[in-house]
Amino acid sequence: MRITIERASFLKSLNHVQSVVERRNTIPILSNVLLQAREGKLSLTATDMDIEVVETVDADVSRGGATTVSAHTLYDIVRKLPEGAQVQLEFAEADGRLVLSAGRSRFQLQALPKDDFPAMPPGTLPHMFKLSVPELVALIDKTRFAVSTEETRHYLNGIYLHAHGEKGKVLLKAVATDGHRLARFELPAPKGANEVTGVIIPRKAINEVRKLLEDADSEVEVSLSDTKVRFKLASLTLTSKLIDGTFPDYQRVIPTGNDKALEVNRDELKAAVDRVSAVASEKTRAVRLNIDKGKLVLSVVSPEAGTATEEIPVSYQHPAMEIGFNARYILDILERIDGETAVFLFSDPGSPTLVRESEGDAALYVLMPMRV
Repeated sequence: MRITIERASFLKSLNHVQSVVERRNTIPILSNVLLQAREGKLSLTATDMDIEVVETVDADVSRGGATTVSAHTLYDIVRKLPEGAQVQLEFAEADGRLVLSAGRSRFQLQALPKDDFPAMPPGTLPHMFKLSVPELVALIDKTRFAVSTEETRHYLNGIYLHAHGEKGKVLLKAVATDGHRLARFELPAPKGANEVTGVIIPRKAINEVRKLLEDADSEVEVSLSDTKVRFKLASLTLTSKLIDGTFPDYQRVIPTGNDKALEVNRDELKAAVDRVSAVASEKTRAVRLNIDKGKLVLSVVSPEAGTATEEIPVSYQHPAMEIGFNARYILDILERIDGETAVFLFSDPGSPTLVRESEGDAALYVLMPMRV
């Protein structure tokens, strides 16, 4: 193999694929990126056995071939090369090393055989639909903060994606929950998504896709089977295994009888919660909300750090109520609300609270109260 490639395009592709590779691997080949050169293209592949990322980039290919080298080492080298550099890669089977040259710099990297690199079986993915980049960004950003990180309930370690028919139309819904809060985002189901019965896309795959969307400007093609999901963006494809498990019936958690509405300026509440939580216990992060007509008083009492209170104006025309929440959870939700106003819908201090954006109802959040 012998190719020449422009540093900027090589670095961009390496950045896309190397983040899938785990820093610590008991299987050496999984630390490597597979480089395949042929017909004016260089293909880069990285995997952790659950996720596979493949990107193809233009290159001047003098001699085709393939090999694997350390993904993170190669990325670090190319990242530190001067801008505008032309990178030459040369590999000979007999030598077992990849030689990288750029200007006066020359590196010899230990290679492992391409045949040892694990390939993810392609399989058939019967459901295929397309989403715009803004749609997929919203779907991820409005929900992923609520994904559980507890490995004991593995079926909560991802975003649940499914199609649901209601009121004469089909919606594509994304849901995430960790048992303390729930986030749901929905949009009209694109063509081909009507038959998606419910899959759980793992947290790592979601995070990797979200990074890739930063550089994307075309539509994203999403393909699904019962066991895999594939995201195709221009010259890049990410394939991931799905979480094998049953997502709980989240509809039962979403309250329907919450009739005590509180409207508040999102930025004012966010700043006030952030301030008073400065003295909150690291363990509970508890903040008390005393709600009355026209005002909301936030308070925190911490035996170790002291107390804090702050009052802000709100629109509320119901009996006074006192309820407690985890401050971090309130802030997480407020950060996802785009409009100026957040709407909280209460039932009683011991029941789940519903949070919505004032404009539109594509996003919905459920927050469990806590004793304070």
